[in-house]
Amino acid sequence: MMRACVAALAFVAIAVSPVLAADPAVPKFQPEPFWPKPLPDNWILGQVAGIAVDRQDNIWIIHRPATLLDDEQGAQKNPPETICCKAAPPVLKFDPEGNLLASWGPVAGHWIKNEHGIHIDRDGNVWLGGNNDGDQILKFTPDGKFLMQIGKDDGTKGSLSQTRLGRPAHMMTDPDAGEIYVADGYGNHRVIVFDVNTGAFKRMWGAYGKPPTDEKLPPYRPDAAPSAQFSNPVHCVRIANDGLVYVCDRANDRIQVFHKDGTFVKEFRVSTATLQNGSVWDLVLSEDNAQKFIFVADGANGNIVTLDRQTGQELAKWGRTGRQPGQFKWVHNLAIDSKGNLYTTEVGYGRRAQKFRRVE
Repeated sequence: MMRACVAALAFVAIAVSPVLAADPAVPKFQPEPFWPKPLPDNWILGQVAGIAVDRQDNIWIIHRPATLLDDEQGAQKNPPETICCKAAPPVLKFDPEGNLLASWGPVAGHWIKNEHGIHIDRDGNVWLGGNNDGDQILKFTPDGKFLMQIGKDDGTKGSLSQTRLGRPAHMMTDPDAGEIYVADGYGNHRVIVFDVNTGAFKRMWGAYGKPPTDEKLPPYRPDAAPSAQFSNPVHCVRIANDGLVYVCDRANDRIQVFHKDGTFVKEFRVSTATLQNGSVWDLVLSEDNAQKFIFVADGANGNIVTLDRQTGQELAKWGRTGRQPGQFKWVHNLAIDSKGNLYTTEVGYGRRAQKFRRVE
């Protein structure tokens, strides 16, 4: 019986293993179906809306406890209605094997309404974003002590405001320059840069490096001319080793690339026939020094797309919409560790994080 179970599990792992391009140079991955390990105290995750890897290759996630259904939280009612479950704290830290190392949040007086995005800076500080009205950027110590807030939580003042954010989706620090880049966001149409220590405004830009605007944009159409402005949401911002800045213009099915001063360099189109919620939800760059590849989370189509970073050519596409290991229901975020392993999160009814081990 044990041998049959092992064989069955092996078959599952093989069956859901992503099928990638024939080019042996393109990275290949295998899902780890038992990552992470079961949470303690009957904890359960809601929508997982952010993931990051720190310098020790620990994996951090942020989830939304408020998205749990009533019948999923029976154990925390008074009196308890069921044995399981209870909402896990919103911030959780795992080691590469999936063991829970720490958890915390929410922090009284300093929290967001709808958790969205997490980043761990070079010093181990934890940055959080939120995509509800009034949500801004918050900075914490690794153990959850509040340090600072960027933006005032009295609502957005538009895409030209230097002091308010518009439901920011993602952020990334540039430690050498002492700056933090924000993908802003669900309400605004821009990338905005602040001093990482003081929160002082530094610069901003919209699509093609132009000043951002709040003009109402028509719905994306594959046969139309490319939009002159970012759509909502501006969903991610990533800084490459060579200093180029990559921006997820999700609903426009594209990645735009800039110099750090906002000068436009080029753009890549991804799964351009996608109309439902857009194709570019998040991206990470490969772990090699040259960062030859871009991995894109295509939430609408339920897959991961591998691009050549220089040309934008699609090299591989794997995954599909579903709930089995290696499948995705609204894959929302990506992270990568020093060994090239990929980590994903899912919102909607996915509500999980997955690990994909680099095998080639």
